[in-house]
Amino acid sequence: MTRLLKWTALAIAISLVALGAHVARTWNRVWDAPLPSIHARLDAESVKRGEYLVYGPAHCVDCHAESTSALDEYERTGVRPRLIGGMAFAVPPIGTVFSRNLTPDTDTGIGRYSDGQLARLLRYSVLPDGRASVRPLMEYAGMSDDDIVAIIAFLRSQPAVRHRVREDEWTVIGKIVKSLSPAFMPRTNVVAPRAAPPAQPTRQRGEYLARAVGNCGGCHSPMNPITFQLSGAEFSGGVPMEPRRRPGVDGTQWFQPPNLTPTDGSAIRRFPDRDVFVARFLRGGVKYPASPMPWECFNRMTAEDAGALYEFFRSLPPSGDSGSFGLVPKREQSQSPVSG
Repeated sequence: MTRLLKWTALAIAISLVALGAHVARTWNRVWDAPLPSIHARLDAESVKRGEYLVYGPAHCVDCHAESTSALDEYERTGVRPRLIGGMAFAVPPIGTVFSRNLTPDTDTGIGRYSDGQLARLLRYSVLPDGRASVRPLMEYAGMSDDDIVAIIAFLRSQPAVRHRVREDEWTVIGKIVKSLSPAFMPRTNVVAPRAAPPAQPTRQRGEYLARAVGNCGGCHSPMNPITFQLSGAEFSGGVPMEPRRRPGVDGTQWFQPPNLTPTDGSAIRRFPDRDVFVARFLRGGVKYPASPMPWECFNRMTAEDAGALYEFFRSLPPSGDSGSFGLVPKREQSQSPVSG
């Protein structure tokens, strides 16, 4: 028995050393991913379309604004926040991620990067320096060439703001997860259309918005809170999420993202038709203070795009159960996932 314990201890020690060596070598490695042949056109139409995506359905501003107070101002008045980044997203026990400066400053923003590098980040989740981003943060692999061009065009049209953002902070557990989880590795086998489906209230347009633009599944799908891998049917309801940190907010009340499939009793089944859903989506606004849902962006979508989402969600196969949604006590949740 003593000899067995010694050999077991030796095997464990060797395994830990091997894991440590692997993590040290790979957790922040440089990846080889293609640079898309995409070049921004700074014409008025592209800039306008990009502005709609950034401040609307793609909700880039929800992470890359300078503060939550700026987002509150956007919701109340429509004053658009500067996209200078710096907001912190803590994901214990993995670490903290800081949003980047998206203005065209050549020292601290995107002015130092090519169109191809920015397109590669959106499509393959590879940063300009070749290191992997956090894939679930920006699920834009299927975004069309035209929409990526429009987003880059708008970002380059902004005033440049010098604003240096802190580097991301990773714990030991975070480095291990980054080394092993596919969510922290580049996307492969990316297939994206040249043009997005027409802006009409169709299922095809809705699927494109939900999967390639709005990242609806990032919050409304069950995911492992450490690896960010799906643990159930897509769009069948997410894990509880921490409320936005605002003065007076009860931090013990978290938010349960609802099931968006047409299961009996699910959130989408509460809308009798498309018009009611569009009215709620565009004019209903925030029901719960400090909700993590980016209403300040989604209620500025067009009626056609909101209607397209309804058509897509209603077309999904019923999955999961109706579940609870809205406010839930913190003790019922395990860990909030990162969302985009």
